[in-house]
Amino acid sequence: MNQISIKSWAEDDRPREKMILKGRSALSDAELIAILIGSGSRELSAVQLSKLILAKAENSLTNLSKFSLEQLMEFKGIGQAKAISIFASMEIARRRDSAKGSKKFKITSSQDAYNSLRAEFFDLPHEEFYVLLLNRANEVISKQQISRGGISGTVSDGKIIFSYALEKKASAIILAHNHPSGRLTPSDMDKRLTKELINFGKMIQLQILDHLIFSDNNYLSFADEGLM
Repeated sequence: MNQISIKSWAEDDRPREKMILKGRSALSDAELIAILIGSGSRELSAVQLSKLILAKAENSLTNLSKFSLEQLMEFKGIGQAKAISIFASMEIARRRDSAKGSKKFKITSSQDAYNSLRAEFFDLPHEEFYVLLLNRANEVISKQQISRGGISGTVSDGKIIFSYALEKKASAIILAHNHPSGRLTPSDMDKRLTKELINFGKMIQLQILDHLIFSDNNYLSFADEGLM
């Protein structure tokens, strides 16, 4: 079968021309990805190939953003360069969301903490552990990654957590990690670690305000659930 190029389409159907004529919001997810990859395979046009990729991701950009380079390159017509283009676009989107929460603001609730850290955990296929470091006014001084692990867990060292807090002269800390499975139930290890850090924090007058567990679209707060 001959390759169907974008140039052979009616102008209104070409993704690049469609964006120029109608604006970016007029394009489907598949058309946007087609612009990134530029061309398809011998059998499929760029948009058809993009639809195939999205179908594998259950038509979810969230799921697509979790694909590795190797997974993207499994599709015929997607070489390393095209896979990197898709991968990079997803990272740009994540960083854009992260930048929205980069301004110093006051944490008054678990929802505020969630909003501050949501972009750091979005789309992750593995566990990571972060802390929010706060000043006396509960304003965010810094957000710091403590560890990165596998699908089932990550190791969080209290000495590292408190060394960052002391270095930044923080007055309080909020702990956070994600569950790639989407389950928000804290494990026994999560509960034990939280209690250990709370107890040590009391010794040096550094309060642990909360511990959040993240999924892609939701969270659990230890403080809200009375687990502190």
